[in-house]
Amino acid sequence: MNSADEERDLSGERRLPDWRVLVVGGASGMGKTGVGRALARRYGVPVVEADDIVEALLAVTLPEHLPEVHVWRTHPEAARQDPESVVERQIAIARALAPAIDAVVANHVGTDTPVILEGDYILPGPATPAGPVRAVFLHEDDEAQVTANYLRREPEAGPQRHRARVSVLYGRWLAAQARAVGVPVVAPRPWQDLAGRVAEAASAFHLPSTLGTCTR
Repeated sequence: MNSADEERDLSGERRLPDWRVLVVGGASGMGKTGVGRALARRYGVPVVEADDIVEALLAVTLPEHLPEVHVWRTHPEAARQDPESVVERQIAIARALAPAIDAVVANHVGTDTPVILEGDYILPGPATPAGPVRAVFLHEDDEAQVTANYLRREPEAGPQRHRARVSVLYGRWLAAQARAVGVPVVAPRPWQDLAGRVAEAASAFHLPSTLGTCTR
């Protein structure tokens, strides 16, 4: 039986997943977009990207309303600072976005419409068994591998070693936050079975409505 067949009942109809929101979190360059799309095909549900929430907020707010969310536009040089400083800014952005992320999650739970939510700026909240919201975070700790991932995805940019360093550091922080509250962390490699491993890891975990809340 293949992964697609696993999600169909005996009549051949596609079964809805037992969750209503499946969060795929982690830093940039970890494989979230690919696995999110694979799982969307597997379950027959749409994907919402946190980047789209960011763009919507940028369109309807001013920098003085949400300075953290606007920071890359108001201070483009900040992305070239030392990796640790960039990570601190990413954490601040994620915390500022938490209420918007929570609102999207609550809407899909309240309207009973399944969705996969993926993105860099989603923070893990406490996990408990079973429930409508599940989460899995991806983390690759090898900077050379993340650099290779970016080069494969964006060959015109050349090796992005600074960006890879930022991703690994931010990913370590996210992974530590996830583990601290019981949210599973999955290594992206091997790529071939990543979607299946993420689905399996998510099967027993639930996030309450305080999705954007995290510990330090």
